[in-house]
Order: sequence, then C-alpha cells, then structure tokens
Amino acid sequence: MIDTSPETTRRAFLVCSTGSVAALMLDMAPAQATPESLGTAIKAVVGTAELRAGKVTLDLPPLVENGNTVPMTVSVDSPMTESDHVTAIHVFNEKNPQPHVMSATLGPRAGKAKVSMRIKLNDSQKIVAIAQTSAGAFWTASADVIVTLAACVEDPT
Repeated sequence: MIDTSPETTRRAFLVCSTGSVAALMLDMAPAQATPESLGTAIKAVVGTAELRAGKVTLDLPPLVENGNTVPMTVSVDSPMTESDHVTAIHVFNEKNPQPHVMSATLGPRAGKAKVSMRIKLNDSQKIVAIAQTSAGAFWTASADVIVTLAACVEDPT
C-alpha cells in the first residue's frame, strides 16, 4: 500500500525533482559564445541583408576594470521621422554565454535613436551594435573592450 499523506508526497516530489534537475545539469555544458556563434546570431537578425558601416555610434569604455557592470550607449544618426526612422537596435558580443545581448524596438515617436544600458562581459571581446531602419537597411559599428575582472563566468561544478 502506498502512503499518500501530504508529507510523503512532498518528500517524494522533492527527491524526484532534485534528481531530475541534477541529471539535466550533468548533461549540460556551460554556454559560451564564440566568433562563429556571433556571426550566426547576427545572421539570424539581418538574414542576407548587407551590413553597412556608419551611422551607428557605440560608446563604451575600451578598458573595463569590472565586467559585472559595463555602461554602454548605442546611438544612430537618424531623423526619426515617420518615413525615415530606426526600427530596432541590436547588440551582440563575442565571448559571453549568449551572443545576442539585447534588442530594442523603436519608432518615429522615440525622438532619438539612442539606447543606454549596462551589460556584463565575460572576457575581453568585441561588441557589435546593429541598427535596422524603416527602409530595411542595416547599419553597424563595433568596439573591442578589454576586461580585467570577468563576469558571466559559469562554473559547471
């Protein structure tokens, strides 16, 4: 006969779910973006469209003491009118666990094509910003950042 009291059910659930999570974690390798995955992530956003240099300004420090909080601003030279505006800004990185950092959707009412944020950086790496316009064009800029104390470090043990 099976004991179905509330205490036994909770214990059984916890033992079962803890074992399942542990088994899943053993099969998972730590995520790590690479220059190849950076290219794949960018291609997923832009498709076969041409990336053009210019119009995008990526402002972040070239040397970062602590990768846990890195200030960054992406601005795009755009009139932000109904017929000519930036529709999205995307940010990618080369070595963090995930290559696609963020995407922001904009419209002509935004007034300025500018986003500011703080990101975590795992290591010294390249950051890429891409702006998509209402005409379907993609403009890009990139910057190399040296990080002395890394963030986003995943320990598999």
